[in-house]
Formats: sequence, C-alpha cells, structure tokens
Amino acid sequence: MQRLRPLLLCLLCLSVPALLHAQEPALDTSAGPMPSTPAAQPKPMTNDSVIRMVKAGLGDDLIVQTIRTQPGQYTIDADALVALKEAGVSNRVLEAMSNKSRVQITPEKPVVLSDVNEIGVYYKDHDGKWQPIDPEIVHIKSGGFIKSTLTHGIIKEDRNGHINGRESKLLLPRPIEFLVYTPDGVDIAEYDLLHFRLNADNREFRTLTGGVFHSTGGAERDEVAFTPVKTAPRTYQFTVDKTIKGGEYGILPPGTGNVTNGGKIYTFAITEAPPK
Repeated sequence: MQRLRPLLLCLLCLSVPALLHAQEPALDTSAGPMPSTPAAQPKPMTNDSVIRMVKAGLGDDLIVQTIRTQPGQYTIDADALVALKEAGVSNRVLEAMSNKSRVQITPEKPVVLSDVNEIGVYYKDHDGKWQPIDPEIVHIKSGGFIKSTLTHGIIKEDRNGHINGRESKLLLPRPIEFLVYTPDGVDIAEYDLLHFRLNADNREFRTLTGGVFHSTGGAERDEVAFTPVKTAPRTYQFTVDKTIKGGEYGILPPGTGNVTNGGKIYTFAITEAPPK
C-alpha cells in the first residue's frame, strides 16, 4: 500500500490540469468573429496639410481628391489665400478648398460636384456617367475659299462656320443631358448651341453671339436657345428635350480661332424622332 501512494499522487497531479481546462468556458463563435478595435478617425485637414502635400510633390489630382473626400477645416480669407499661393498651391487646389469650406458652413443642401475637371463638353450616358464629346475643326468659308481658323485671330467680318463632313460621329436620343466645363474666367453665356445646315459634304452655320462668327444685314442665324444651370465652379448643365428637332448640332466655345480652344466645335447629332 505504501508503494502505491506515490503512484496515485503522480496520477492526481497529471489529471488536475486536464480537469481545470475542461471547466474553462468555450468561446462562442456562433455570433461571428470577435469585434475589432474601431479605427481612429482621420484628423481634419487644414491649410498646413495642403501645403505639406504640395511641398511633397503630390499632384493636383490627388490633392483635390483628398480635399473632397477627407474632413477639412480651411482658412480662405485674403491673407490665407496669399500665403497658400506663395507656398505653391495651384488655383485648382485653392478652388477645391474654397468649395469644401462653403459646403461645411452652408445650412443648405451641399453642392454635388461632378467628377469632370477637364475643359470641354460632355453628355450623360445610360449609366449616368459623363462622356466627353469629341471636337471637330471649324473653318471659315469666304468667297468660295476655305481658310482654317487655326491660323487666324478673331474674325469680325460676315462669315459662315464650316465643318468638313455631312454627319457627326455621335448620335444621341432625346432627352440629352449636357455638361460644359469652361476655361477659367469664361462664362457659359459665351457659348453657342448651333443647328447646322447640311450640304453634300459639309455642315455650315451662321452666328452672331458667343463665338466669333458674325452676320449682318438681317441674315438668318442658326443659334438654338438653351438654359444652362451652374452646378459647380466653371461647370454648367442643361438638357435638350423633345422640343428641339432632330438634326446635326454643335456647341461652339468663345474665341474660335485663338488659343482658347484652337478653332474647335463640339459636334453631335440628335435622332429625328423624339422618344415616345
């Protein structure tokens, strides 16, 4: 019996840890994984944050995107703007900072900015995305001789606009939503919506306002009225509905023939039959 006591004592020492482990409560995994520690919220960006990004060599696209998506508290009074400009901050970034500040302090519904940031004319596709309209070259037809506006300044004489080819490559059904992103300092009132006159191998128009082509003596002009709405800085939108008849059209920027737009017109066609 005395010989068995050490053996029993040894077996008892080995069994105690197993019994204790069996009594530990099992982790309940039926409710999913254990909650993780919440991530820390990013600190609001400031003027200094923007300056550091500029000094680090980050591009305007990335800086503007960060300003739009991250919380920020910016100072945009006259002295602050001068300091930002002296630090190398571009006008585009300053505009984004100003828009962000305006959205934060206004009690009204914030302005929804589009993702368009390149000068041009756009239409909204079936997926609700803005697609750029390819421009074509405008020429001047004078006395039967064609002169490209690319090599001329502003034309003040009576001239007809001329675009090679009888049809645009882009055909759109109504209603059509358009967006115009203008150069800095240019107003949408300086643009013309034009209905082309069709010839055998070209499209022509005559206009007085907006673009540089002028007509005198009561000649018929080809402007079409449209009502744009400013939706963001340098950004205007308007809709062409079934009241506009089908045919070939173009949107003419101001200053045709100079460095502003290089003699371009943004062309498209509208289907003849309006949607039912």
